[in-house]
Amino acid sequence: MSITLTTWSLEQTSPSDLRPATPPEGEDVTIRRAEVPSAEFSRFLYTAVGGDIRWSDRLSLTFKQWQEIVEKPGAEIWVAYDKGTPAGYVELDPQDDGVVEIVYFGLIPAFRGRRIGGHLLSYGTARAWDLAERWPDREETKRVWLHTCSLDGPHAMANYERRGFRLFDTKVEEAEEADTPGPWPGAHA
Repeated sequence: MSITLTTWSLEQTSPSDLRPATPPEGEDVTIRRAEVPSAEFSRFLYTAVGGDIRWSDRLSLTFKQWQEIVEKPGAEIWVAYDKGTPAGYVELDPQDDGVVEIVYFGLIPAFRGRRIGGHLLSYGTARAWDLAERWPDREETKRVWLHTCSLDGPHAMANYERRGFRLFDTKVEEAEEADTPGPWPGAHA
């Protein structure tokens, strides 16, 4: 079956564009960088967060391809934990000319709706802006961008806009509707 898919691209062009969310009150939420490049952990986060919203573009990657992504100099994965349990993540991809893309961002379904997402997005965006501090061979960040689509959660676009991201492109296309890939069928029923 064919569906209409809308993709929105958003950006920040200055660290002062970031409008941080207030950390969730009463929650034991910490955010840490996954400093050991691990294809297995990255794939776990990808399927756990994106399984119910049809993330599938990386599912066909080999272990070697996945490992190359996480070992790319300047690539970072920042993970939110709630009482020690992974709740979601932000993946940063360093690009040329001081550009950083937030390639993936989201929460595992059980952790959505608890104000963790705004906090994690704020933190991850700040880490995109200060990426050169951790990677000395990298030039200072001049632009942070991301894209979201009509398959993402209902609060995604509003969260990005509240954090100071501005729309710079919209694409509408017909796409084949895919089943949700997991993390396994029926996990979130």
